[in-house]
Amino acid sequence: MDIRNIPQIKNTAADNFFLLAGPCAIESEEMAMRIAEHIIKVTDKLQIPYVFKGSFKKANRSRIDSFTGIGDEKALKILAKVGKEFGVPTVTDIHESSDAALAAEYVDILQIPAFLVRQTDLVVAAANTGKVVNLKKGQFMSPESMKHAVQKVLDCHNENVMVTDRGTMFGYQDMIVDYRGIPTMKQFASTVLDITHSLQQPNQSSGVTGGRPDLIETVAKAGIAVGVDGIFLETHFNPAEAKSDGANMLHLDHFENLMTKLVAIRQTVRQF
Repeated sequence: MDIRNIPQIKNTAADNFFLLAGPCAIESEEMAMRIAEHIIKVTDKLQIPYVFKGSFKKANRSRIDSFTGIGDEKALKILAKVGKEFGVPTVTDIHESSDAALAAEYVDILQIPAFLVRQTDLVVAAANTGKVVNLKKGQFMSPESMKHAVQKVLDCHNENVMVTDRGTMFGYQDMIVDYRGIPTMKQFASTVLDITHSLQQPNQSSGVTGGRPDLIETVAKAGIAVGVDGIFLETHFNPAEAKSDGANMLHLDHFENLMTKLVAIRQTVRQF
């Protein structure tokens, strides 16, 4: 996929990796705008093509009392406002076929969660909107098997598809990234590495997912070094108080330093 097909995408001439980043879930308009403003200042400075990420609802919760959202249309309208006011594309994940048409009215990219990527009706519904589709690789799937998920989108006459690796299950409560899968999946579509979800520690006895944010820089550097097309990460100005996935988020204060290092690595790698 040519990332220039993403509406409003900027800085494409810089030959950088592209970035999907933002909070896990939309908690309020103020938090979304604050995070977007900070990220955009950095990505414009470093010439990184950028897509604002935020879930309009969280359907995949461990416990029934976990935060799921502030209301579907309310959150989607906030995503649309971020896109309009800052002039950047937006992405959100969908969980049911009926979500596709609804979310497509507000965002530019529809994301299929990893645990749902084999759901044909959901993938087809997303593809048929004509929007860019981001397919997250199931934690239980091989890189090679993602070609079939990509083909479902292509068979709907939609060539704007990317895949995102978000780690592979390692036992019951840990994730690993198999970097051998990056060049494999790049044969099928533009390939993104989801840094923060790859550092989750799921299935905790408390019902709240843990994580290893101390390894964000390590995993991100390795991803750029092996040639990923894009980076996905979740960030927040107060991860400890985030309503979803705070345990593996990047603190917003560390965002610019990390991006500066990744751009330098990308420039070096491109010489070989």
